[in-house]
Amino acid sequence: MASSSPPAAEHVLTLDCPESPGIVHAVSLFLVEQGCDIIDNQQFGDRRDGHFFMRVRFAAPGGEDVTQALRRDFAAVAPPFAMRWHLEPVSARPRVLVMVSRFGHCLNDLLFRARSGDLSIDVVAVVSNHRDHQALVEWHGIPFFHMPVTAATKPEVEAQLLDTVASLDVDLVVLARYMQVLSDDLCRKLAGRVINIHHSFLPSFKGAKPYHQAHDRGVKLVGATAHYVTADLDEGPIIAQEVIDVDHSHTPDDLAAIGRDAESAALARAVRWHCEGRVFVQGRRTVVLR
Repeated sequence: MASSSPPAAEHVLTLDCPESPGIVHAVSLFLVEQGCDIIDNQQFGDRRDGHFFMRVRFAAPGGEDVTQALRRDFAAVAPPFAMRWHLEPVSARPRVLVMVSRFGHCLNDLLFRARSGDLSIDVVAVVSNHRDHQALVEWHGIPFFHMPVTAATKPEVEAQLLDTVASLDVDLVVLARYMQVLSDDLCRKLAGRVINIHHSFLPSFKGAKPYHQAHDRGVKLVGATAHYVTADLDEGPIIAQEVIDVDHSHTPDDLAAIGRDAESAALARAVRWHCEGRVFVQGRRTVVLR
């Protein structure tokens, strides 16, 4: 009996480059010549900046062993267009390290989504400057690293964090309400690989008790913003935002509870889009192909 060929393996190709004629044709021709079947294609040409973005999901014959061959062959397509590109099998699960302090709602949401299969990621470690959530993390069977931070120990702790990221081959670091400011040096070393979540209102309230401030001002929306971390605190490129209507009947505690929902939803969406190759950083902003 003849052996059956391996099933087609789905891949995602993402690319961006200066706008020019022939980009889509070159990509489509490459996929046709490789015997691939396009499942989904999204693209955006930014006329203001003259830049082009593309995400293609396709099925390739030959199983996942074909990934390296596809990368090798596409490397000849990219240079004439000055493409930045990435090609991964859909089955690849990004390795994620989560950092948290004392507020556990975003951590708990991410762990549940990963465990249930809602997020196709592997949470390989949780780092915290407190031990509040150690039992939860260990219940999930995930290594927990306690790294308390003071002004004097911050350089040492950040060096330890970088060692952990390297030793665990971490693809993405998620700050799930981690209440420590990362140094400029660490932000540069992990550029494009760290996502943060913070509350955001209209207007924005800084300092202590933001939900009490919001209540005092009679806000009508509670919101949250997920963004990449840069040296400019809370001003990195925005990935996802969530807003929820509120009114005068909500107490400060109600607003805080609603805010936790908004933060969890926005962060999970940002992690999903990043790990699915939907987010392109372009200067101070992002393009998200959904």
